[in-house]
Amino acid sequence: MSSTLPQVRTRLKDLAEQAGVSTATVSRVLNGKPGVATETRTAVLAALDVLGYDRPEKLRTRSEGLVGLVVPELDNPVFPALAQAVETTLSERGYTPLLCTQSPGGTTEDEYVDMLLEHGVDGIVFISGRHADESAGRDRYHRLTSRGLPIVLVNGYADGVDAPSVSTDDAVAVELAVRHLASLGHRRIGLAIGPDRYIPARRKRSAFTRAMTAVAPDTDPDDHVVTTLFSVEGGQAAGEELLDRGHTAIICGSDMMALGAIRGARGRGLSVPEDVSVVGFDDSPLIAFTDPPLTTVRQPVGPMGRAAVSALVSEIGGAKVPRTELLFHPDLIVRGSTGPAPPG
Repeated sequence: MSSTLPQVRTRLKDLAEQAGVSTATVSRVLNGKPGVATETRTAVLAALDVLGYDRPEKLRTRSEGLVGLVVPELDNPVFPALAQAVETTLSERGYTPLLCTQSPGGTTEDEYVDMLLEHGVDGIVFISGRHADESAGRDRYHRLTSRGLPIVLVNGYADGVDAPSVSTDDAVAVELAVRHLASLGHRRIGLAIGPDRYIPARRKRSAFTRAMTAVAPDTDPDDHVVTTLFSVEGGQAAGEELLDRGHTAIICGSDMMALGAIRGARGRGLSVPEDVSVVGFDDSPLIAFTDPPLTTVRQPVGPMGRAAVSALVSEIGGAKVPRTELLFHPDLIVRGSTGPAPPG
C-alpha cells in the first residue's frame, strides 16, 4: 500500500501541473465526479493522453451507435460546414457519424439510405436532400418512419413526414437583404434564385415579392426575379440578365451565385459596389476574403447542427419531438460588396 501511494500522488501532481488545475480537481475528473467545467475536464483528459497515462475505463468514450448523415454535393461550401456541425455534435454525444455525400451521376440518396440501413444505423440526418424538392416523392421518408427509424430533415420542410425539421428562416433572410439595400437608396433590386421546386427557393421568392411591393410598388415583382441554377455559372447568367434590365442591386440565393453575379458585373465593365451591389446567402467559409468581401445573410450553421442532433438523439431515446418546423433566424453580415445606389 505504502509503495503505491507516492506513485498515485506523483501522477496527480504531474497531471495537475500539465492541465493547470489543482490535484483535487484532477481527482474529481478521474473519479467521474460532477461539478467540473467541461473545459477543465477536457484539459485533464488531454493531460492524461500527453503524459501517456491510460484513461480510466469509466472515462473512455463509448459509441452509442451509428448515425447516417446524407448531404448534397459539396460544391457549395455551406454543405460541408453544416455536415461538420452535425458530425461534431454527434461525436460529442457519443455517436459515430457515417457521412454520405452525393454527386451528379453518383450514388443517389435512396441508395445511400439502403447502405445505411444495412449498417444498422440508429437514425439519419438529411441536409437539403430530396425532402427539399417538392417534385420528389415523400414515400422514401414515410418508409423510414414507418419502420420506426428516427430521421431529421434540415433546410426543407416536408409536410406530412413524421419527423422533426430544422431550417433557416428564408423569408427573414430576404427581408434583411431587401431592407439593407433599400436603406442604401436602391429601388431596382433583383433576385437571382434557384428552381422554384426547391422549398428554400420558393420561400425566398415569396418573401422577395412581398418586400419589393413596399420598395417598388409600381413595378411587377416578377420583373425583378431570374430563376437559374444554384451555382457560380447560374449566378453569372442571372446577374447579367438583371443588369440588362437596369438593376443596381442583386440578391442571390447562395454565396456561389453571388460570386457569379459579381463576375458577370465585371464582365460588363461594372464595379462592385460602385455600380452594382451584390448580396449572397449562407456566409460560407472563406467568403469574407473574396474581392470585394461579400455582404451576405449568414445561416446559423452551428445552432442548426446542434438542434438537429438534439432532436435525433431524443427520438432515438424514445422521446417524441414536436413536428413543427424549427426556424432559425439568420443574420445580415455587411461587408464590401454593397454600397449606395449609383446616381440616377
